[in-house]
Amino acid sequence: MSKEMLEAFRVLEEEKHIDKNDIIDAVTESLKSAYKRRYGQSESCEVEFNEKTGDFQVYSVREVVEEVFDSRLEISLADALKISSAYELGDKIRFEESVKEFGRVAAQSAKQTIMEKMRRQMREITYNEYKEHEGEIMTGTVERFDQRFIYVNLGSLEAQLSHQDQIPGEAFKSHDRIEVYVYKVENNPRGVNVFVSRSHPGFIKRIMEQEIPEVFDGTVEIMSLAREAGDRTKVAVRSHNSNVDAIGTIVGRGGANIKKVVGKFHPVRLDPKTGLEVPVEENIDVIQWEEDPAEFIYNAIAPAEVDYVIFDDENSKHATVVVPDSKLSLAIGRRGQNVRLAAHLTGYRIDIKSASEYEAMAADLDEEAEETAVENLTADIESSADDSAEELSTETQ
Repeated sequence: MSKEMLEAFRVLEEEKHIDKNDIIDAVTESLKSAYKRRYGQSESCEVEFNEKTGDFQVYSVREVVEEVFDSRLEISLADALKISSAYELGDKIRFEESVKEFGRVAAQSAKQTIMEKMRRQMREITYNEYKEHEGEIMTGTVERFDQRFIYVNLGSLEAQLSHQDQIPGEAFKSHDRIEVYVYKVENNPRGVNVFVSRSHPGFIKRIMEQEIPEVFDGTVEIMSLAREAGDRTKVAVRSHNSNVDAIGTIVGRGGANIKKVVGKFHPVRLDPKTGLEVPVEENIDVIQWEEDPAEFIYNAIAPAEVDYVIFDDENSKHATVVVPDSKLSLAIGRRGQNVRLAAHLTGYRIDIKSASEYEAMAADLDEEAEETAVENLTADIESSADDSAEELSTETQ
């Protein structure tokens, strides 16, 4: 049995990564607990583990006293002297207990403790393993579906792909191999939850790093990215090499790099009319990142032209963008998409105004300012006249 115990320790330590000392502590505590359950107390109980034989020994410790009140805790001097003539009052004597009398209960308790430790340990290992992949792309297999998630097998667990994390319209079947972006890993008492996405902006960013060498090595840096999955993405880039054009590098000759990026995740949707799967066209706009906020916003509104970018004095993250009347709908975009993506990309709240609308608004402000100035001037004149009349009245008196 002792050899089996040592072998079990080895297996748990090497294969399940559970420290041998943790197991010894669990068995020790279980033996003490079983001893207490049998004898009503555990103050006198000591447990030792023999590293060579793999045996656990349980001892009850009794104090040598003149008169015994509790035989589990004490032994009379007369009885102690029968064991050894060297014993004196106050000495502690250890008596080995038979583990068989309460070992079965202890073994069951130890098993439960070890299993719980094993579950916690494995949960921690799994959590650390996937936490390292947070913010990265992983490949998995579609396993099953329910009303909330598609469950994607990543190897040692099933990740959760929610409806909002899917590219709208794309469809999957069981056993499909798909790439997903790991954006959150949680560790809780019920297990490790890994949340993945195909609609997250980080998904596109990581694919660009995979497919475009200049992005991977840092020559061209992706500064920000805004995405409405399955439809349109805006990505702001800059080059750290004056000889490398950031936009041209991302787009590639004849759009080759962009095609590789979109082709990497090749989203498809089910056409309700034909019942066939068709590609989901996701347009990617690449713009030049600028440190100057006005220039960055100017670029972000593309393909529309911009006349002015005006910042709010009271709110540093609010900007009004003035565009030619003929470009207003283009600047706003279908259902407001262009300005919405530009706002996410730049981090500014953006209001779009046509040139004529802005001129009318400016004229109203000028007229209001003039009226205010006239009112202030009139008030000053009246106040001055009142002061003069008061002075004249005083002199007359």
